[in-house]
Amino acid sequence: MYITKRPEIAQIAEEAGVDWIFVDMEFIGKDVRQGGLDTVQNHHTVKDVSNVKAVITTAKVIVRVNPIHDALPNYFSSEDEIDATIKAGADIIMLPFFKTVAEVERFLKIVDGRVKTCLLVETPEAALLLEEILELDGLDMVHLGLNDLHLALGMKFMFELLADGTVDRLSAKIKAKGIPFGFGGIATLTGGAMPGSMVLKEHYRLGSSMVIVSRSFCNTDIITDLDEVRKIFNEGIADIRKLEEEAQEAATYFSNNRSAVLDSVHQIVEKK
Repeated sequence: MYITKRPEIAQIAEEAGVDWIFVDMEFIGKDVRQGGLDTVQNHHTVKDVSNVKAVITTAKVIVRVNPIHDALPNYFSSEDEIDATIKAGADIIMLPFFKTVAEVERFLKIVDGRVKTCLLVETPEAALLLEEILELDGLDMVHLGLNDLHLALGMKFMFELLADGTVDRLSAKIKAKGIPFGFGGIATLTGGAMPGSMVLKEHYRLGSSMVIVSRSFCNTDIITDLDEVRKIFNEGIADIRKLEEEAQEAATYFSNNRSAVLDSVHQIVEKK
């Protein structure tokens, strides 16, 4: 996934092999909980959804809407926001910053199977309720939001959640239900506070199939030349795909050998 509202950047990302273009409409409460930190705080609109949808052909449009809310001054309710987002062309809608099962139920009822749904588990409350939430009908995928979750838990670095086993525990619960999931984000394979290559290998160890390509991968607020943006995407995504192939081979190394052992044993037994 790559976050952008700019159609020309969405096209470049799609051509480079990004699967989902991420339009980020969330703004309610975000400045309060992330205030003063170097985090991405977008306020994309329904119009941005339709603009991005109009220019891409193979990628999906995933839209993060606002947390469940009633009508606000100068802004519509969750029901109206989600309806408008679906009409604008969203393929997947992501619900952020929920704390109760009731909020998820309301979200799933609004969507009503019209598009795919993704839950962003990023509060301690959501993490504690995950098993109950995973029993709900209409849930298609889950993303673990390590940024807000680590802030809420008073940690200094979001990948502390990977080191302390939290991601392992939550991932195991999601995998047990057969629901696709992902977590966090990565920069380039060599960039970021922790190299993206290390993080990507953890995705394969855990069975994750979703990741956000972060702002530090290609910050288009700083890099304005589209040819340079295209070069960064083409080279960076190709590097990620190459490492994915290696990680996939490694992930099946022991299972393939196990199958070979079973075949060999059966052949030997049959000959005796």
